[in-house]
Amino acid sequence: MRFVISREALIKPLQLVAGVVERRQTLPVLSNILLVAEGDQLSLTGTDLEVELVGRVTLDQPADAGSITVPARKLMDICKSLSDDAQIEFTLDGQKMVIKAGRSRFTLSTLPATEFPNVEDSPQTLDLTLSQGQLRHLIEQTGFSMAQQDVRYYLNGMLLEIADGSLRTVATDGHRLATSVAPVETDQTSQHQIIVPRKGILELARLLQQGDEPLKLVIGANHIRAHVGDFIFTSKLVDGKFPDYQRVIPRNGDKAVLGDRQELRKVFSRIAILSNEKYRGVRLSLTSGALQVMANNPEQEEAEETVAIDYQGDTLEIGFNVNYLLDVLSILNSDVVRFTLSDSNSSALVEGYDEDGSLFVVMPMRM
Repeated sequence: MRFVISREALIKPLQLVAGVVERRQTLPVLSNILLVAEGDQLSLTGTDLEVELVGRVTLDQPADAGSITVPARKLMDICKSLSDDAQIEFTLDGQKMVIKAGRSRFTLSTLPATEFPNVEDSPQTLDLTLSQGQLRHLIEQTGFSMAQQDVRYYLNGMLLEIADGSLRTVATDGHRLATSVAPVETDQTSQHQIIVPRKGILELARLLQQGDEPLKLVIGANHIRAHVGDFIFTSKLVDGKFPDYQRVIPRNGDKAVLGDRQELRKVFSRIAILSNEKYRGVRLSLTSGALQVMANNPEQEEAEETVAIDYQGDTLEIGFNVNYLLDVLSILNSDVVRFTLSDSNSSALVEGYDEDGSLFVVMPMRM
């Protein structure tokens, strides 16, 4: 096995594929990436058994065909350290991979390609087409609400719901919920729901560009596969039932608050400085035309600020985790944000005033 490739052509696919590989592995081969050279094509594969990413690169000259696995992090560090215009020659010499670039020479240990695991295919149930930019937007609008290490394992991921020519993403950690929707091309008429694990969502998001380049999603019984440019991304699905998110979205709020998104974001950021570092609580006091934001902490320090808003209604006091509010205000694009509330014990519905498709729910906290 032998091939030559420029550092410039190798570095991006190598970074993305190596990103899937976990640092601590029980199986030594899972710390490696699989290199397969055939004709003028080089493919790189990384997996942690949950998520798999295959990247393809076209070589300037045909390779001596072969396949082998090499340590992902070490190969990554070697390529990063080389000059930008380096031409890198890979040669398999017995059980070692010899890498040469200019006057540099490196010898890496290898493991046979036959030991590298394959993410099994499952029968395809449906496929859909949308742009990379659309899916990236959906993930950005909802991904911050995914749980991280919740015992309710089905919350440590994102719900994808396909129905009526649209794809909806939903994420919740039990304290807040985010949902967004976009039109897609699909033959699916009945509703179909899957849960993609958190790592799968984060790795998929790294692949996606902002533009209109098409993206094909293939959904199987146990896997989701995305064809993104020169990459094929595969992730196992979470086997569980996602909560009925429709029941969580408050529909009966009778108090509407409109405010300048950037101004509210700055006020919340300032007041948060003196909030309790553990619970991050702030108190909101609503009166006609004004919102007072207050916080204190165990050191008896206090902060308060009043900001002008568009609100005509009864006085209301309610507490929130300020980080949850800031996350939503950071993700919205609209200049004006709308909060819909009913009372101090009910969740707030937050949305951009002139944005369709994205909704955010934040539960109150006792102060």
